[in-house]
Amino acid sequence: MEMKRRYTWTIFQSIEYAGEQDQSRLSHFFTFLMDYYADHCAEHSTARGGLFSQLLNPSGELCDSTESDHMLGDLSTKVPSYYSGPRLSFPLTAFDATVLLKAFKQRKQLHSLYVLQLLQETKKIVKKMPNIIHLSTHYSKDITVCGDLHGKLDDLLLIFYKNGLPMPEKPYVFNGDFVDRGENSMEVIIILFAFLLIFPNDVHLNRGNHEDYVMNIRYGFQKEVLRKYKTQGKRILQLVQDVFRWLPLATVIDSKVLVIHGGISDTTDLDFLASIERQRIADVLWSDPRNQAGCVPNTIRGGGCYFGEDITDRMLKKYNLKLIIRSHECKQDGYEVCHNGKVITIFSASNYYEEGSNQGAYIKLGPDLIPHFVKYRVNKSTRKLTLKERVSVIEESALKSLREKLFAHKSEVIAAFRKYDPDYTGKISLNQWALAVDSVLHLNLPWRTIRPRLVQSNADGIVDYLSTFECFQTEHPMKEVQPNLIEAMYKHRADLEIIFGIIDKDHSGLISMEEFRQTWKLFSSHLHIHLDDQSVDDLARSIDINKDGSIDFNEFLEAFRLVQKDNK
Repeated sequence: MEMKRRYTWTIFQSIEYAGEQDQSRLSHFFTFLMDYYADHCAEHSTARGGLFSQLLNPSGELCDSTESDHMLGDLSTKVPSYYSGPRLSFPLTAFDATVLLKAFKQRKQLHSLYVLQLLQETKKIVKKMPNIIHLSTHYSKDITVCGDLHGKLDDLLLIFYKNGLPMPEKPYVFNGDFVDRGENSMEVIIILFAFLLIFPNDVHLNRGNHEDYVMNIRYGFQKEVLRKYKTQGKRILQLVQDVFRWLPLATVIDSKVLVIHGGISDTTDLDFLASIERQRIADVLWSDPRNQAGCVPNTIRGGGCYFGEDITDRMLKKYNLKLIIRSHECKQDGYEVCHNGKVITIFSASNYYEEGSNQGAYIKLGPDLIPHFVKYRVNKSTRKLTLKERVSVIEESALKSLREKLFAHKSEVIAAFRKYDPDYTGKISLNQWALAVDSVLHLNLPWRTIRPRLVQSNADGIVDYLSTFECFQTEHPMKEVQPNLIEAMYKHRADLEIIFGIIDKDHSGLISMEEFRQTWKLFSSHLHIHLDDQSVDDLARSIDINKDGSIDFNEFLEAFRLVQKDNK
């Protein structure tokens, strides 16, 4: 069971980091567009220029405060009388926060006009904040530091239940990644922003790598907002991105403890960090500690760096610090201590990968600056399962994700297998199978250990390598489209969805056939894939099922959805 637990964890984390690496490359691609095409787009009104101009301002300022105030007006008269959700009055009070908490526990939704007002007021505050916030424990018993929440409302409510609500006597630092992945990202940031407005000196929000426009398209926050707020969703998204761009980058407690989302590098300079324009995401939001000395690029995630204990020691000595608290990585116990006690990772979203996969935790820091950890897990269905049943459920979920990853790279993996099978027997050794899979996916997994769950073999350890792909098939294969195009589309559908989402500025879920061709040009430029225009047009026509001249991206994704094969 312990072996299963460990390799399951490794599968989840490896696949997550591989996805973030793809995401980082895509973000760099858009940065390239912004750096090199901005002048061109300003001067040209061609289809290409028009397309790029849409990409270049993904989170521009929504409107000035006067325009916003005019739009919102008197909320008591504009919010309809039949609305049964929580009602707020500005400026907010602690009573308003308790109203929100109670309503969200009952799964009620805050009206969009209240949301817009809340975001507008939050934006006014965060724009005035410095890049690095300095706090002191002298005015309170302790400061509570929380890690990633990722839209897990129940975890936030449990923290408040166990530790108490934010107030001057109980300050909090929330260390980034409030949104994405979880189902209640909107409710989480509404609560955090509300407490920030009520107690601006006692609630502090550092920016994480998921407080980012492109990340939010890929990992679910944009979809959540548009689903919950159909009429005002676009305005809400724009304002949220404005707030995210202005969030502080770090917090320093008692001039001794640095709280930052990702980590540091050999070039991290707090004076420089305090002075940079923080609207663009920084590498300090992506970095991870490691056991080896030195600082090397974080190729696993695709952003930031891996920093060793020597880099930590140099940083602490330079700024007379005692400790670095960071988040960014899920840990099975909710926290992890490394670098001889000088770096702490804190992660507050329990059940992050799957129900029962990990605990959440937070840190309490008093004037002695000795960290005290509080662990917890939101219990739902896992309470009814035995430990063995829970491990099996988590294991199967991880293996399903891994099989999908293998299927997405089917052609490359088969080519790697056949390097060991020049006679096309369909059989290779276990060692060859493991080497071939690892050479394509680069997930650094214990392939020999998990091989029995992924592929068939005989008693001598000879593997029938094509059985690796027997579990899954695409639900709606398109015979008229080139097979290699179908595989490319499935493999990179997340990248395509992001590019699609940026081009689809009105969030209607539809783009024209010409916009689809432009989407493909960006996609192929990003991935260095060349296909002729006829192949792309064939694909577009096959997706446009109702032949109305536009493409619904949900239908596009559905066309390449993997399904479990019917064993019968």
